[in-house]
Amino acid sequence: MASNFHIFSLETRDTLHLKLAGDFDGNSAHELIDTLIKHGESFYQIFIDTNDLKTIYPFGRDVFQKKLDRLDKQFKNFIFIGINEHNIAEN
Repeated sequence: MASNFHIFSLETRDTLHLKLAGDFDGNSAHELIDTLIKHGESFYQIFIDTNDLKTIYPFGRDVFQKKLDRLDKQFKNFIFIGINEHNIAEN
């Protein structure tokens, strides 16, 4: 994982907010996917805030998109927000 990548979370009753910060590489993509798998069924909606991502490496984005395609069939509750939402996942 990029040494400066972090996922900050805030839970409400039905919603999980994940704030991504730092550089997004292949390992960061795996960490985010693992977080989504862990919480995917527990919340009605999961907001993924991309505002604090500094660099999105193409390999990280590709790894994430491939794995997200598989998850998207299982869960429909991920909502990407922020200035980098279109740089990290195809909506």
